Amino acid sequence: MKRLLRFGIVGTTGFVIDAAVLMLLLHTTPLGPFAARAFAIVIALAATWLLNRSFTFGASRHSLAVEGFRYGSVGITTAVLNYVLYSALLIASPLLKPVAALVLASLAAMAFSFFGYSRFVFRR
Repeated sequence: MKRLLRFGIVGTTGFVIDAAVLMLLLHTTPLGPFAARAFAIVIALAATWLLNRSFTFGASRHSLAVEGFRYGSVGITTAVLNYVLYSALLIASPLLKPVAALVLASLAAMAFSFFGYSRFVFRR
């Protein structure tokens, strides 16, 4: 239960980073909501790896390179799932704000990512 709570804290932090970068890019660059979200995901993914490694799960028994590859694999798969849901929501509901679509897509992807990280990346 403690690990799940810590994962939630890291996930919330990652969400805030994701949303902040998305909003920053939307307001300061000519990028649209799709391209801006792709950049935001990459930044949030790097931040959550460092946080999950140090705060939630601890370092894995694998080398940093292997751990990073595994984390990236799960993270990218989760990000693709998240991005597809985000895009589908925006396309299906054009009046939906990008941040609202971000919230809904992120909640749906959270369970998948916890399972992947706890079982594939940081399993001891």
